[in-house]
Amino acid sequence: MNLCIDQGNSRTKVALMTDDGQMMNHFIYKSFSSSDVERLFDLYDISDSIISSVVNIEAAVVNTLNRRSKHFVLFDHNTPVPIANLYDTPHTLGQDRLAAAVGAKHLCPDENLLIIDAGSAITYDFVSAEGKYLGGNIAPGLKMRFTMLQRMTKKLPLVEVDENELIPLFGKNTRDAIAAGVVRGVAYEVKGYMRTLKAKTPHFQTFLTGGNAPFVLNNVRMEMHYEKHLVLIGLNEILVYNKLKVES
Repeated sequence: MNLCIDQGNSRTKVALMTDDGQMMNHFIYKSFSSSDVERLFDLYDISDSIISSVVNIEAAVVNTLNRRSKHFVLFDHNTPVPIANLYDTPHTLGQDRLAAAVGAKHLCPDENLLIIDAGSAITYDFVSAEGKYLGGNIAPGLKMRFTMLQRMTKKLPLVEVDENELIPLFGKNTRDAIAAGVVRGVAYEVKGYMRTLKAKTPHFQTFLTGGNAPFVLNNVRMEMHYEKHLVLIGLNEILVYNKLKVES
């Protein structure tokens, strides 16, 4: 069994997966330490592991994973991946973005792909049908937009919205005006990317992931695949790819 760890800005997402991509279990941690790694290995029949992080990984976590795994991958820009990374500065490309691209390519191997990750930031990435990562864009996420409106003005309040909230077209009070401006702004942004790409590349599939994906799903009436665990699926594919390279 494979242990896949995606350490983000606010949470650590963990999955137990088979080599063929079947997810056996998954967990979310607010904080993640070497003792959590030990506990997972004690409870489950784990043989191999991979970790990706957008923050600094504790050395103890890496050491424990390396010690307890038959095959261990510390995912960084030097790690071989099953797609061609054509980013000009691969060392600056977020590992979660690349893993999501690998995950989407695994799920739709012969398609052009737009991958949208609606998390702390919203990222838009494109992978060709030939398996080439051609780049992408980074935009502020929902929480970031709400926070900046409050911090950079003198009178606007900090607004929070529920993912199931009915967002009006135009707000009739300041709170609803901010909610509609931010949520609908993101929705129109997503629609704009999809429509622009369709004009240039008529045949492509869109994958959506990330903690704020439900806001996009509820406000964008366009065809897309929602995959909550896209990054973890990609990490598992990268781990299997590297295991096969070692064993061949």
